[in-house]
Amino acid sequence: MDTLVVGRITAVFGVRGWVKVHSYTEQVETLCSYESWLVETSEGIKEITIDDWRRHGDALVVHIKGIDDRDIAQGWCGNDILLEKSKLPALKTDDYYWYQLEGLVVVAHHEGQQTRLGKVKLLLETGANDVLVVKGDSESIDREERLIPYIDQFVVNVSLAEQRIDVQWDPAF
Repeated sequence: MDTLVVGRITAVFGVRGWVKVHSYTEQVETLCSYESWLVETSEGIKEITIDDWRRHGDALVVHIKGIDDRDIAQGWCGNDILLEKSKLPALKTDDYYWYQLEGLVVVAHHEGQQTRLGKVKLLLETGANDVLVVKGDSESIDREERLIPYIDQFVVNVSLAEQRIDVQWDPAF
């Protein structure tokens, strides 16, 4: 099963088995659109059903079906919520999930030259725009870490098939 971490159960909420959930999705409520959740526990992956939920600030509070006790709900806290990648909604052309970009090779185009900068280590959300964190590897120009804004001005091509991102970027930065 190919999964992706989409949130985390963080704490109990009240005395009737509700828990707080931090969602890693862009729209927090998206998590509640799935019929069931996979939760990674110390005993392995378990499936749960959410039968009620509501927004709570920038997080969610949810009720796990069949759990009406704070102490039992506490046992679910600190666990990641997983989703099978195959259940993710299809995206428009030229849109990508972050996990698809992680690990891609980044090649800089500058003054007629192509230079391998490394691989995408992760992406950061800054508010203004997302940022590629590119870490140099054994095949790149150096082992430096670079932060490249993920905007059209700099990211000129993404090819999942070639496992490559082309950027307009001065390798000296």
